Amino acid sequence: MKYIKSLLLIFLILGCAVETNEEPFTEPAPEWTFVACEGNYGSSNGSIFMINNKGITQEIKDVGDVVNSLTVYENKLIALINNSHKMMIYEIYDQGLRMPGIEIDTDQSGPRQMVVFDDKIYFTNWNSSDVKIFNLKNYVIEDAIQLSGNPESIAYHDGNLIVGIQSNDDYSDSNKLHVINPVSKEISETFEVGYGPTDIEVRGKSIYVANTYYDASYNAFYGSTELDLTTKQVSINNYGPGIVCGGDVLTLNQEIYRSFAGGIAQIDENLDILSETKIGDFPPTQLYSSESNNGKIYFGLTNYVDINVVKVYDSNNNEIASYDVGIIPGDFAFWKGE
Repeated sequence: MKYIKSLLLIFLILGCAVETNEEPFTEPAPEWTFVACEGNYGSSNGSIFMINNKGITQEIKDVGDVVNSLTVYENKLIALINNSHKMMIYEIYDQGLRMPGIEIDTDQSGPRQMVVFDDKIYFTNWNSSDVKIFNLKNYVIEDAIQLSGNPESIAYHDGNLIVGIQSNDDYSDSNKLHVINPVSKEISETFEVGYGPTDIEVRGKSIYVANTYYDASYNAFYGSTELDLTTKQVSINNYGPGIVCGGDVLTLNQEIYRSFAGGIAQIDENLDILSETKIGDFPPTQLYSSESNNGKIYFGLTNYVDINVVKVYDSNNNEIASYDVGIIPGDFAFWKGE
């Protein structure tokens, strides 16, 4: 009997000492993709659509008239609502956005696009022809950098703002790209790029620009520009008329891609479009926006009525998700929690 008890005791001790190589399950950090759904111009049905990394969706409806652009800064989502002339700032947390958010009146400025650094939002405005500066510490518009024409695209590079002027004061196409010192609030350099600088992407010491411009009959023409800030050389490639390109330029796997023929495709050192690298194949008239994040590509599709979809692709041209979203998905922003 004692022998049996001793064996049982040894078994229990050894059983308790058994180790496992399995790692304990850790819940992945929450992630959110935010989609600016413009809504119908002249109404207030613009919305912010939200998708988390579990595929759960939410929508904040009736944000305003034309939700034009979004950006994430730390744990804040910032939205510019163009025809409502306002900015909305929301706190992001694991479950989404804390409501109702903070509304800032931009004084009929017609806000367009933005970049954020050093606790300040720099945003372009058509109606007031300037770049306004909003302080995230005291929540006031503290100053403005006055320009001519209609500033649209904006980026930050090496301590400077890069601002593209989409059109002139008379709404003819502009070809100006300004380098602006945010401290002195003065233009330090101006470059002539392709007409209609619509979108900007920074890679290394180069600024890449997607160009969209029009003739007297409002036929669209497209091109791409590279500005090398080291050599100050400007390279322009005009692709010509049609609806095959669109107006986005983005970085994917450290290469520059441009919207093209209902998808995106890489552009080479001569700014030629490499059609064999194309990702996505949608009706060109429906492809409204495209963006990349963590090796994924997000396409915003719309027919301005009953087709309003976001498609998510990987870099091998495989569709991995599809979501019905608000009206006219036009911009994306991304957040990852801790």
